[in-house]
Amino acid sequence: MQVLADQFLDHLMFERGLSPHTREAYATDLRAFFAELARCEVRGLYEVTREHIYRYLLDSRERGLRSSTVSRRLVSIKVFFRYLHREGLLAQNVADAIETPRRSLGLPDVLSPKEVERLLNRPDTARPIGVRDRALLELLYASGLRVSELAALTVDDLYFDSNALRCMGKGRKERIVPFGESARIWLRRYLDEARPVFAGSSDTRRLFLARGARPMDRRWIWRRIQHTARAAGILKNVHPHTLRHTFATHLLAGEAPLRVIQEMLGHADIATTQIYTHVDSGRLKAIHEKFHPRA
Repeated sequence: MQVLADQFLDHLMFERGLSPHTREAYATDLRAFFAELARCEVRGLYEVTREHIYRYLLDSRERGLRSSTVSRRLVSIKVFFRYLHREGLLAQNVADAIETPRRSLGLPDVLSPKEVERLLNRPDTARPIGVRDRALLELLYASGLRVSELAALTVDDLYFDSNALRCMGKGRKERIVPFGESARIWLRRYLDEARPVFAGSSDTRRLFLARGARPMDRRWIWRRIQHTARAAGILKNVHPHTLRHTFATHLLAGEAPLRVIQEMLGHADIATTQIYTHVDSGRLKAIHEKFHPRA
């Protein structure tokens, strides 16, 4: 159970962009829940029933915890089980039918076009590490990939003849995602100049590498993006998911159809895409001013 919990907590922090403080809050709630399951001699999450969850919440209330704390604990359990079910790690989500007040995981800040330019231009491309980081950033912003999808890319997943890539998304669903000319230029330069420096004599096919031919995992990518954003003087908390959200928001601002954005992001449900792209308040205000008779 703890292995799955750690995987979930990494997802929250490195893909959803939640803070270490919020990650620890989820971790605390799950540890308390696991302790209750251990007392009930539950051997794995596949054995958990709604009755176990109800009993845990009732016990929390009886021990004098505040309603807000009990509600937060339930939210943590529901988000955890929803993640496991969506990832195909749990056949049934027994927590889904338990009603609770809505609570959003939160969405990262959206970068403005000028902030994107500052971020992309920050790496020192006179050095191999700068060329790699520039190619990585360009590809994230151009494709809207999840950080886990980016980390898993191989050289063979790139199709330069059509400026597209192949990636494996959630639920092992494969999709083809386009990327623009700027990303193509920097990927080519990375493959020609920088990647051989990192790969050395290794025959690894993983696309993005660190020294010693070590594949860059999502933690590594997360740290490089935060470092670059700070160096670029961007005050927002920037993670890989920020660029995914910015990608979708900028496409929406350019009047791309929502269904197309959904397909590129790899969302099974268009409602998820609507959540990702609801932040463009400037566009909404401009539409209001243009069409409302009393604006």
